[in-house]
Amino acid sequence: MTEFTEHELNKWMDEAIKEAKKAEAIGEVPIGAVIVKNNEIIGRGFNQRESTQLATTHAEMLAIEEANKTLNNWRLEDCHLFVTLEPCLMCSGAIVLSRLKSVHYGPADPKGGAVRTLMTALEDDRLNHQCDVHTGLKEEECAALLTHFFKELRRKKKEEKAKLKQKE
Repeated sequence: MTEFTEHELNKWMDEAIKEAKKAEAIGEVPIGAVIVKNNEIIGRGFNQRESTQLATTHAEMLAIEEANKTLNNWRLEDCHLFVTLEPCLMCSGAIVLSRLKSVHYGPADPKGGAVRTLMTALEDDRLNHQCDVHTGLKEEECAALLTHFFKELRRKKKEEKAKLKQKE
């Protein structure tokens, strides 16, 4: 059970989608995240791996870092993460370590999802903390962002390949 109304859930995921669109605008995989506490966003992030050439600059990691700074605390108890794709193992580890109360995400990630798809890192009772997990929030809209991004990427690569072939 979630402590948010349907309107609030959609509002916060819309904010995560805005972050994802920032990533897309700079050629990054469009994944965005926000962290909410007391009905206020305290952390935002969008994927920046290509821009920074740092493996750890996932949307969730950047949102967690900003929330830590906002609260001046590594513990994010009573905070809620909204993210446009199921978190990976690295991000799931950071979610557990930062003690987020809940995670709300759109589509599952069949290649890297560590919340419910490949692993259940956030609900593993062997760890010192577990999170409430809520899946499928604005799933189609979030998935469409990713599908469009990768379709365009493939189209551009095909065009570049054709141009190189013409020069030969």
